[in-house]
Amino acid sequence: MQAERILETCLYVDDLEAAETFYREVLGLIPFSQVKDRHIFFRCGAAVLLLFNPLKTTKAEGDVPTHGAHGAGHVAFAMSPEDIPAWREQLTSFGVTIETELTWPSGGFSLYFRDPAGNSLELVTLQTWGLSP
Repeated sequence: MQAERILETCLYVDDLEAAETFYREVLGLIPFSQVKDRHIFFRCGAAVLLLFNPLKTTKAEGDVPTHGAHGAGHVAFAMSPEDIPAWREQLTSFGVTIETELTWPSGGFSLYFRDPAGNSLELVTLQTWGLSP
């Protein structure tokens, strides 16, 4: 057996309000669940991005075990090659600094930047990993 795909991934943020604004406005993600000061969840294509306040998620709630990390994490979001200029413009228009732009040996391309909590985010073309659309 082999897992089919990543269904959800999680980052930790210290300011959920700032994170909500960033992910909604800059990346266009749609929030669908929120508990004030604890978490906010976003739809991202056929997957889900979970943002948790690490100070509020150190104890298990119900049957779900604790899961968490400290420090900055990393998530890569897929983009189409033809959207690279539009993403540069989108990030710049929101005052987001692009830390690095990389062209990979595979022919793929990445834009690296940070969210308000310092998490490393990447917009990347599928070619980077030899994937096809």
